[in-house]
Amino acid sequence: PAGAPSQSAAAAGTAAAASAEVRLSRRRWAVLLLFSSYSLCNAFQWIQYGSINNVFVRFYDVSPFAIDWLSMSYMLAYIPLLFPVAWLLDKRGLRLIALAGSALNAVGAWVKLGSLKPHLFPVTVLGQVICAMAQVFILGMPSRIASVWFGSHEVSTACSIAVFGNQLGIAAGFLVPPVLIPNVEDVEKLAYHISIMFFMTAGVASALFILVILVFKEKPLNPPSRAQASIQSRPTAEYSYAQSILRLLRNANFLLLMVTYGLNVGCFYALSTLLNRMVIHHYPAEEVNAGRIGLTIVLSGMVGALISGIWLDRTKTYKQTTLVIYIMSLVGMIIYTFTLSLGHLWVVFVTAGMLGFFMTGYLPLGFEFAAELTYPESEGTSSGLLNVSAQIFGIAFTIGQGQIMDHFGTKAGNLFLCSFLFLGTITTAFIKADLRRQQANLENEQT
Repeated sequence: PAGAPSQSAAAAGTAAAASAEVRLSRRRWAVLLLFSSYSLCNAFQWIQYGSINNVFVRFYDVSPFAIDWLSMSYMLAYIPLLFPVAWLLDKRGLRLIALAGSALNAVGAWVKLGSLKPHLFPVTVLGQVICAMAQVFILGMPSRIASVWFGSHEVSTACSIAVFGNQLGIAAGFLVPPVLIPNVEDVEKLAYHISIMFFMTAGVASALFILVILVFKEKPLNPPSRAQASIQSRPTAEYSYAQSILRLLRNANFLLLMVTYGLNVGCFYALSTLLNRMVIHHYPAEEVNAGRIGLTIVLSGMVGALISGIWLDRTKTYKQTTLVIYIMSLVGMIIYTFTLSLGHLWVVFVTAGMLGFFMTGYLPLGFEFAAELTYPESEGTSSGLLNVSAQIFGIAFTIGQGQIMDHFGTKAGNLFLCSFLFLGTITTAFIKADLRRQQANLENEQT
């Protein structure tokens, strides 16, 4: 392939990889847990406004669309900042990225404490933009942490756990704000309740930043897998970041995956951002239950993600698993669309749970499939490009669905998402399962 290193250098790398001692570090679980925790805190801050959209609309006296933008700022910030951050991840490594992500997350949380008066909406926007920048340092990390710290038999499970933190944060963001901030008339009381949430978030974010300084290391003493040993033994001069992106963009299977990943995750982002508006429209004064429905979507998705991670480690059937989960996401979305307006909240809980199981369960699958299709390129780059696709579709779907809901109702808005999930299902069928990382592990075992 174009840009590949010379045969002799590759052979030397393989020889060095074969002689390197492969050992698992005990610290790997602490690193994974810590990453998941500050990822959780950052994801909580993403959805903490959207999950009680109607309350913040009244407190700051702005439009629902302005509150939607607090969620969409996360998607918008990601697009220009991804490439500089992915470049830093490759050049400077995991520890610097972890420090930057957890620090920005804490700073953003403290800035929001300065926005506890109705006229201070711009301050809350500033705090949210800082948290949005932190997220750029977080989203591309799961598959990189999994590869650098974990053995080949546990890498998909580790990636699922790393993605989990983010999902748990979204779950908490749906559950906690409606409970902490009741929809009261008195603005002074409302400000007091909001301050409790902001103080708690800032305290947790600061504690996690301190833990990252103390616990988070660059990489273990020994490589955890043959594939990782082979990457570590390559001379650094061989690697060019721009070349890597060009090679990824010439990889037809990866490009197809990028589009299908963007369509699926973009639908999830739009659904999460607009969920409070959808549920309140059909079930007035049910803010707490709207949050619980969001929680149900995410928790069932975490179960789906864990099962698919374990399944992939056992079977390595990336293409088949991705396609089945995609089809089930579409089916789940159609059922949810037609049951939302039936007037029975428990039905919405059941259908939203089914939708979440497949739609959110798809997240780590996409990362791992990309790592397979693009080995030996950096996982940070491939997952970064997947996320950019998701953010672009997420912004487009959130604005599009919001406008359709305002003019034609919630059913039309959800059918809009169904049509794109259908398109994604068709496109997924065309991806070829070119599993390069599996191949590398097999060849190394044979040598």
